[in-house]
Amino acid sequence: VQLQASGGGLVQAGESLTLSCAASGRGFRINDMGWYRQSPGKERELVATITSEGTTNYGVSVQGFSRISMDWAKKTVFLQMNSLRPEDTAVYYCNARWMYYGRSYVHESWGQGTQVTVSS
Repeated sequence: VQLQASGGGLVQAGESLTLSCAASGRGFRINDMGWYRQSPGKERELVATITSEGTTNYGVSVQGFSRISMDWAKKTVFLQMNSLRPEDTAVYYCNARWMYYGRSYVHESWGQGTQVTVSS
């Protein structure tokens, strides 16, 4: 399973940005998808995840500012980020946990990362 992320870029503080990530491959279903981010010198941290049941989970630093959604038919996850701040500057990584149909082993894939830069 390949993950292709898009939507990163340079924005001004206070603006909004939407990231998307599409999963591609054959014969698999998604258990959950989400986003993580990493700034220079910091560990990768959770931004948001969404499960196949629709349960969402947000990192403390983005709660109230972001919304994750999923187009299950297209296996594409979206992350809408509002009121962006310079501290949101990071490389954002898409993540998916998935299974082949008829199998029980859960695989994990990561996207290539997309840079989000918020200027003050």
